[in-house]
Amino acid sequence: MKRGFYTIMSAQFFSSLADNALFVAAIELLRSSGTAEWQRAALVPMFALFYVVLAPFVGAFADAVPKGKVMFYSNSIKVVGCLMMLFGAHPLAAYAIVGLGAAAYSPAKYGILTELLPPSQLVKANGWIEGLTIASIILGVLLGGQLVGERVSHVLLSFDLPMIDTGIDTPPQAAIASLLSLYVLAALFNLRIPRTSAPLKPYAHSVVGLVRDFSSCNSLLWQDRLGQISLAVTTLFWGATSNLRYIVLAWAAAALGYGMTQASSLVGVVAVGTAVGAVVASVFSRLDRATAVIPLGIAMGLLVIFMNAISNVWLAAPFLMILGAIGGYMVVPMNALLQHRGHNLMGAGRSIAVQNFNEQACILGMGAFYTAMTKFGLSVFGAITIFGLVVAASMWWIRGWHRRNLVEHKDEVEHLLDVARTDHLPQDR
Repeated sequence: MKRGFYTIMSAQFFSSLADNALFVAAIELLRSSGTAEWQRAALVPMFALFYVVLAPFVGAFADAVPKGKVMFYSNSIKVVGCLMMLFGAHPLAAYAIVGLGAAAYSPAKYGILTELLPPSQLVKANGWIEGLTIASIILGVLLGGQLVGERVSHVLLSFDLPMIDTGIDTPPQAAIASLLSLYVLAALFNLRIPRTSAPLKPYAHSVVGLVRDFSSCNSLLWQDRLGQISLAVTTLFWGATSNLRYIVLAWAAAALGYGMTQASSLVGVVAVGTAVGAVVASVFSRLDRATAVIPLGIAMGLLVIFMNAISNVWLAAPFLMILGAIGGYMVVPMNALLQHRGHNLMGAGRSIAVQNFNEQACILGMGAFYTAMTKFGLSVFGAITIFGLVVAASMWWIRGWHRRNLVEHKDEVEHLLDVARTDHLPQDR
């Protein structure tokens, strides 16, 4: 791997670490304020909101500006959202601003991989960056849980600045204030990301032009016989797993009687499994065989339902780790295949923006669906059952879609697989 790759990974790690710790702090801030549970569940779709709204613009912006600068600007927006939450804005609105920064960050973060590395290293690179992202989720959720816990928050609140009243008086506020340092650290790495030789692509300056360009790219990727399948799988995967992060917290409280600090450790267990699965996939998976992992998505949906039968942490921990590993092993090759097809069809930034739009729209939709179930009185266990069935049924339908493509469009699919097979092989560049 080129040296710049590790700088990108470092920037991504600290920015994502802060995002996930902030998620836990925001939940605790809402809980301690006595808000309804549906508002806590709504944090997930609120984070996804700007991914969907700004999708036509952020991809083109990432292709028109050096991607290291895009990542720096985006990280700065996250800092603004964090400060808003700290100084009295509603946590849902403030976390949506953090999501705005993340929406602009993502096309540059993934797009630069296709500019910096050859296709033969994309699966490996995706394995490492997804593994590191999952590691940041593990540590971020655990860090957030500890920061709002009694022991650490007591230490944080004991610090006073002479002659200055910061207004930071509660454990969630102290946690949020401390997380600003992680965003600053991520910004320092952003400034060291190298400029690649890939040419910048000018973008239309009118809103109508950008929307038309994005719609064309979205349609192009959905019409590609491999792009559409990989996009469908990754869209559903991220829609499910992003909401699973909150579902596990709610389930741990209902089934195990856990508080936030203990429940956050179980989210970390899921993430550990996902990281392991992602790293294993980066070693053994290939671009041209990526679609073979689709049945794992069906298994993942069914396993979610079995959470309802577990009431013992000694069973919960290995079960959640296996659930995460299945997801990690599935998403890495599909994500690499999607990036490969998108890069060939339209360019890195635009392709990642299309991917983000679809994935975050699914997160927004599934999050709103889960939030509505809790708002209208469905128990955590009932909501989990319905959620798992929806995931399994959707993956089953995608599997049938791919099989129809193999029969009805055999020559086209085989040609695309040959391209993926050729590009997967190491080449001198």
